[in-house]
Amino acid sequence: MAKPIDLGLVLEGEDAVDFWDNEKKPATKNQIEMFKEAKKIYNKLRL
Repeated sequence: MAKPIDLGLVLEGEDAVDFWDNEKKPATKNQIEMFKEAKKIYNKLRL
């Protein structure tokens, strides 16, 4: 039987704090608008 893959990613210190802080708060309106604009550009320039 196949064994699950262990990615081995461990965040420590400030990296772990930053990760959990980002998980707790949703994206800002500005970030959402930037994502929408990026998606439009991607769809326009896609091959």
